[in-house]
Amino acid sequence: MHIFDTVFELINMRSFSNLWYWIALAVTWSSASHWVLGVPFDMVLRARRKGGRAAEDLVTLTRVNVARLLTIGREGGVVLSVGVSFVLTCLGVLGFGYGMEFAQAVFLIAFPLSFVGLLSLRAAARFEPLLNDGIAPDALARLLARHRVSIQAVGMVAILVTTMWGMLHNFSISVLN
Repeated sequence: MHIFDTVFELINMRSFSNLWYWIALAVTWSSASHWVLGVPFDMVLRARRKGGRAAEDLVTLTRVNVARLLTIGREGGVVLSVGVSFVLTCLGVLGFGYGMEFAQAVFLIAFPLSFVGLLSLRAAARFEPLLNDGIAPDALARLLARHRVSIQAVGMVAILVTTMWGMLHNFSISVLN
């Protein structure tokens, strides 16, 4: 039993007072804003600066990822939306209905990420005809940068709400004790 006590001390289920949760939150939103439609944003910047082969690679990788996202949306969209809705509903009810802090913490990461998924699917649908018509790499880089800003806006609101909820939760726990 000693090893289980040690493990559960290390993996504290009180998420909002755990440093690892806040690190995971930061890494999640950093990754979400770096990988725009599956394209690393440094590649977008490189294509803007250097052009040539880097710009061609940007268009090619974006075309591949847009096709991949749209295929997932078309073939498994209904099942995926039902599954994600079910999981988010379970997390919301367990977290906010029954007061499970871990479910609240996961919900506060997963719910805004579902909006990022929807934004990405919508952007992919908008980019597909442009990519098929042969969009200029500079225009594509601007569109990807604009999409990144929308992801960052969702992330900033999510981090603000999560921080405020976490502080409120930690304050209410400390007042009760």
